[in-house]
Amino acid sequence: MSSSTQALFQFAGLKPSLFAVNSRYLGIETGTLTRDGRTIAYIRRRFIPQPGDLVEVQKHTVIQTDRLDVITARYLADPELFWRICDANAAMRPEELVEVIGRSLRICLAEGIPGGSVAR
Repeated sequence: MSSSTQALFQFAGLKPSLFAVNSRYLGIETGTLTRDGRTIAYIRRRFIPQPGDLVEVQKHTVIQTDRLDVITARYLADPELFWRICDANAAMRPEELVEVIGRSLRICLAEGIPGGSVAR
């Protein structure tokens, strides 16, 4: 992060992040562990949200030529947000989401964003 960006964060009273704005780790605290006289920094655990807690806004039916990054770019405007579709569909392996033709994928709002009923 550049010094000007760090200064802007400090001016706004925000803590700079080690992660990009589209990272699944954005907002996750870091911790330190001291062992054998060495201090080791680490990222605290990210708890995966329960799919049922996420607000579904759309569904996508997998076709033969689908790739998760392309699906994510289409619905979320950023192919690197594939992890949000993984979270919404309880997938630990991203590639499993497009293995079965005809599978219905949930496209959801980000965790913590409330939503009412969505017309389909």
